[in-house]
Amino acid sequence: MAESVTKGTDDERAKNRNRFELELEFVQALANPFYLHSLAQQGILYQPAFINYLKYLQYWKEKDYARFILYPHALHHLELLQHAEFRSEIMKDEWRECLNQKQFDHWRTWREPRHLNPPPEVKEEVDATRDAN
Repeated sequence: MAESVTKGTDDERAKNRNRFELELEFVQALANPFYLHSLAQQGILYQPAFINYLKYLQYWKEKDYARFILYPHALHHLELLQHAEFRSEIMKDEWRECLNQKQFDHWRTWREPRHLNPPPEVKEEVDATRDAN
């Protein structure tokens, strides 16, 4: 009897792990503007069941789950997908390109030393302003 309970628990854990991994993979795919564009072109973003699924996936924004996300834009795009206007606009090539460019610009500059450590003349100006106040 105890063996069947353990087997049932193991099966349940395996199912939960598979579900977790599939949902994590899907949520992370939302970071790709071209994938969002493809979903829109296929009409998937307009299906009521899919819209409900996007609402359900909001739990990934909670700290306990968000820590597994490797591509933070995925959570931003998940939030944008909650809005009908975004779901319809992402079908347009220009929206996809704009989103792609903004994402690229963010990735390109978010760790640039000039943003983290301003040049000496800017630092001096900031210090002078701070001293004057």
